[in-house]
Amino acid sequence: MKLMKGFRQRFSVRVFFRSGEVKKFFAEKGAAKGYYKLLLHNLAKKGEIKRLKKGVYTFGPASVNLSSIFSPAYHGLQEALSIHKIWNQATNQIIITPRKVRSGERLVLGRKVIVRRIARKMFFGAEMLNYAGEWIEVSDPEKTLIDFYYFREPLDKDTRRALLRKIDVKKLEAYLKMCPDATRRHMARLTKNILKKRTKKSQFLRFQLRTPPLADTKDE
Repeated sequence: MKLMKGFRQRFSVRVFFRSGEVKKFFAEKGAAKGYYKLLLHNLAKKGEIKRLKKGVYTFGPASVNLSSIFSPAYHGLQEALSIHKIWNQATNQIIITPRKVRSGERLVLGRKVIVRRIARKMFFGAEMLNYAGEWIEVSDPEKTLIDFYYFREPLDKDTRRALLRKIDVKKLEAYLKMCPDATRRHMARLTKNILKKRTKKSQFLRFQLRTPPLADTKDE
């Protein structure tokens, strides 16, 4: 069928595609209004395409870069530690995005993915890295450290020390200026014994380390 051949040629070469794009494609070809829905349902049922999330499909296997379907987004927290070779533990993909999406665990092609929503003003500090043969957005060491405190995620002392060895203190200072007061103070309280030794000449961090800690509250 000519329509199906055109559909496969258009979308099979893409990492993923959206149902809205398929709807537009068939509308331009003069297909019936609901044809695209039936087609996607039947192809998914036969296993020819796979559903990544609501309205998002792929012809191929799941890409390591699942953050692209939640774009803008980056890989962070425990997954970032693994990507930066700070620890060797196996971890699920952890996607951090400012988009209004449901936070928590979800299955994508049988793989568990954890999605965390972050305030838009805190969406910074990612870098492009080649990981497993693909270029993906990953939080840099400085932002990875901040995110652990922002999300109140546990970070053991040995891992924190290993992470701090990769940190550029000046970059960390710049990032802290962009964070809410509660995050800065919470982070300073938890890291003061280690950061004091590395920031003796930093007036900004010395001030933060002297600031009395706030009660733990979730940043908005």
